[in-house]
Amino acid sequence: MNLQNIKMVCYGVRKTERVFFENLNKDYGYQLTLIEEYLTKDNIDTVKGHNAVMVRANCDCGAENLLKMKEYGVKYLLTRTVGYNHIDLPKAHELGFEMANVPSYSPNAVSELAVSMGNALLRNLFYMADRERQTNFKVDDFMFAKEIRNSTIGIVGTGRIGFEAAKAWKGMGARVLGYDLYPNDKVSETLEYVDLDTLVKESDLISFHCPYIKEQNHHMINKEFISKMKKGAVLINAARGPLMDSAAVYEAVKTNHLKGVGLDVLENEGSVFFKDFNGDKTGDDMTNKLLELYPRVIITPHVGSYTDEAVKNMIETTYENLKIILTGQELKNRI
Repeated sequence: MNLQNIKMVCYGVRKTERVFFENLNKDYGYQLTLIEEYLTKDNIDTVKGHNAVMVRANCDCGAENLLKMKEYGVKYLLTRTVGYNHIDLPKAHELGFEMANVPSYSPNAVSELAVSMGNALLRNLFYMADRERQTNFKVDDFMFAKEIRNSTIGIVGTGRIGFEAAKAWKGMGARVLGYDLYPNDKVSETLEYVDLDTLVKESDLISFHCPYIKEQNHHMINKEFISKMKKGAVLINAARGPLMDSAAVYEAVKTNHLKGVGLDVLENEGSVFFKDFNGDKTGDDMTNKLLELYPRVIITPHVGSYTDEAVKNMIETTYENLKIILTGQELKNRI
């Protein structure tokens, strides 16, 4: 099939990303429709007239929308994300969609965010900035910090992103521990692999970079897990929201068991992220509770991959995935 005959609608395309979509498409020639909103049941009709759909996390690719896509003649469903839990895979396979994901992109993007959050919480920067915003320049006990080179950092999930985070903290002199179901010899040159209990008990900061697999690690960060962490430790989750029991995280900060928490993901982020509540409370009670704990709980709206290099990687790989499907080559990224 001629690539120029492909009409692809792309959802969740931010204004800053349009130039990447357009410039990278010069090598492919797809007929693109770029939509800033995420795919929902309310805008599913925008799929009409297209034979390919590109989505990202938080797009609604449930059974109802998949049936509509099929009705409208869509054959190719591409996600420019690593995860694909936003797609009802059994239904999508049943309907015969050709699908692919992006198994990796700039690992620096998410690791940089995690390390930045972690360092700021370890050095109490958010706390101090918030007090000084209120013109309180007194130095108190909470501002006292342990230097990173005297700290132990735990990395849960030592794939490409976790590895980059480990290298960054190692470069600052920290002792870095790692836990992964599939240890990597190359990574072991940077960190020390230990069992999960050891990592949890000995780390001053734990950063999560593992995939979410519902049957295996749903609410892995729960009350029991947190109870084993050091009092005054920091928790970072830039992986997936359902990895953590938000209520347990909230209680741990509220009771001062945890010093701080940095979150780029939430359990119910689909009902909160990418919306402007204009200063009012969100529609999610637990998110509201976590927000009340600022500046000890820092939340960013799933922007770990919102960098120039990561966006380029995700779009380019998705374009190439579709080209491989259309030309009948072996597709390694098929889902």
